[in-house]
Amino acid sequence: MASVTTYLNFPRSTEAAFMFYKFVFGTEFSAPIGRFSAVPVQPGQPPMADADKNLVMHVALPILGGHILMGTDAPETMGFSLKQGNNVYINLQPDTRVETARLFNALAEGGKVEMPLTEMFWGAFFGSLTDKFGIHWMFNCESKT
Repeated sequence: MASVTTYLNFPRSTEAAFMFYKFVFGTEFSAPIGRFSAVPVQPGQPPMADADKNLVMHVALPILGGHILMGTDAPETMGFSLKQGNNVYINLQPDTRVETARLFNALAEGGKVEMPLTEMFWGAFFGSLTDKFGIHWMFNCESKT
């Protein structure tokens, strides 16, 4: 079923932020917190710094009305440069890859593709972009069709 979530990026404080949100909303994480140490090494990629291995790769917390708040650490050591405004994404999870591609291509028109739609190691069809109005979008389609 298609859904929309909010995705938050933090420099190195995702776990602290989400523990706070968990307390505030009185809910539980959808799954255990994923760590960067679980990411498979990609060819040509430099080794991950030990200080980054325990950082949060992904966390999901239901908040109100079925809405899911998601997050990740995005430290400068991994090439990120966070500032107020580029640390929030609207995450679309369409039902099909055809719809994912349609939405991605339409929102990319006049904007900037950050990561083209690609098959990812967690099994989803994933990509991200900033639209022509400066809004950040992520796409994560788990369907194989």
